Amino acid sequence: MITVGLLCLDAAAYGRSESQKQSETSTVSSSAALLWRNPGDIESMNLLYGPGSAELEPKEPFSFVKEITGGATQKFEVVDGRGVHWIVKIGEEAKSETAATRLLWAAGYFTDEAYYISELRVAQMPKLLADNDAVSKDKDGIVQSVRMEPMRSERMQIGNWSWSKNPFIGTKEMNGLRIMMALINNWDLKRDNNAIYSIGGQAQYVVSDLGASFGKTGGIGSRTKSRLDDYAESKFIDKAEADLVDLRIKSRPFFLLAVDPYHYNKLTSREKVGREIPRDDAKWLGQLLGRLSLEQIRDCFRAAGYSRDEVDGFAQVVQSRIADLNRL
Repeated sequence: MITVGLLCLDAAAYGRSESQKQSETSTVSSSAALLWRNPGDIESMNLLYGPGSAELEPKEPFSFVKEITGGATQKFEVVDGRGVHWIVKIGEEAKSETAATRLLWAAGYFTDEAYYISELRVAQMPKLLADNDAVSKDKDGIVQSVRMEPMRSERMQIGNWSWSKNPFIGTKEMNGLRIMMALINNWDLKRDNNAIYSIGGQAQYVVSDLGASFGKTGGIGSRTKSRLDDYAESKFIDKAEADLVDLRIKSRPFFLLAVDPYHYNKLTSREKVGREIPRDDAKWLGQLLGRLSLEQIRDCFRAAGYSRDEVDGFAQVVQSRIADLNRL
């Protein structure tokens, strides 16, 4: 097993003192760094809840705590009737992220808990948030279509990791995670969206933001999220050779952005996540996912609040892509 002592932790981004960072790193240094766990009896997994459960889901009533700044999607914090604090994400990523967490969890990867709520009533909603089109203008602050993620005290983020630099490079588990990004068409593969969590003295590597999924990959202006038509029409496998497979994750920006080489190269490098996947590793993941029933895959999208037609459509595309892996 690879120890956390080998990790490069990006703790500076969290504004902690050097002594705090050293203390947190030493807390997990004797433990293994984990990316994947054996999901076990996949055929019986409940994908309506995924890594969560009916007992852990958010409970009314909800009260506003504060707005969370930063990022492209509006978020705020609430506390529920049991005193659990939640991060609420508004917008088109609420559905896609909820579905994606369940599919990755079924494949054995660590993910955040995510619950989709079609209509959330929040007391004491401030005017700033009430100006959002997804929030009603009444005093009770009814918010439409949200994803809720719990803030569990036993989990602490201690850093971020990148696709090009992590302890799992070359392993079938990391290659499987790269395949999952192409399978769900997640195009937002920046380092900030990958978290290292310390849980019980153990470091878990997680893709912590999966919202830019189930649409079309591409450059700025052409990519989409949570769009069945775009997802169904997009290509999955680009090229299959004797030993390697190239998967389609388009991220190349508009060519005029080449005048800014740093950002141009940063965006184009994300396409490499889907390139040169060992064929055997693709088959391994395909066989793993192939144990899921169509109903289980549908449950991923039912849990995310999609319509019946969308549930069927998304599930069929996912099942087709799994079949593509198994035909390699």
